[in-house]
Amino acid sequence: MTELAPSILAADFAALGEAVAACEAAGADRIHVDVMDNHFVPNLTLGPEAVAACRRHTRLPLEVHLMIERPDEILPAFVEAGAQLLTVHQEACPHLHRSVERIHRLGAEAGVGINPATPVSMLDVILPELQLALVMSVNPGFGGQAFIPAALDKLRALRQRIDRDRLRCRLEVDGGVGADNAAACQAAGADVLVAGTAIFRAPGGISAGVACLRERLGTRPGSGTVTPVEDVPPARRSV
Repeated sequence: MTELAPSILAADFAALGEAVAACEAAGADRIHVDVMDNHFVPNLTLGPEAVAACRRHTRLPLEVHLMIERPDEILPAFVEAGAQLLTVHQEACPHLHRSVERIHRLGAEAGVGINPATPVSMLDVILPELQLALVMSVNPGFGGQAFIPAALDKLRALRQRIDRDRLRCRLEVDGGVGADNAAACQAAGADVLVAGTAIFRAPGGISAGVACLRERLGTRPGSGTVTPVEDVPPARRSV
């Protein structure tokens, strides 16, 4: 089933705990945390402390999207803070296989993201090692950007490869996802839709934003594949 991952980049940081709890109550499947360093992308956002704060307010799995240079140095801090999945960028990791291996050694699941101008072929070698492949549908750095339609072709190509080789890898899309393109992303093969503005700034609030996307996707609240964190041993937490 297609899962929803609200991106807290669009949340009210003054009430972050309440926003995260509201996402869980509304039927979200996981929480997406965007980490930016003002080097790899032109913005500066969150660190491990924010992940730890989210962990205190939800049982949903936390996926951390590291849009930073030299991510290997800070991976342990995010796992210690409560992240179950860490996504690094192909463009930021000169030794990508080593970065993915380190994530696995820390007991977390590994994802790799690619920017809009990066071809999907850059994931060819690493894809069998991943639990998540992330297609950016905006240039990373800021929320509220318009969806880049070419991302749909990239989703289709990766979906074909994942299905052909029977890989145990989820396919995620992030950037400009909303009610007008959610179904198209689903049809192109996305397993997980990251949505920020469409959820946290929906006219009717978080619950209305999640419900609207669920309606477009034809899925029920809580119909994803994730398992609540407290119900599984740490070494087996899965998203």
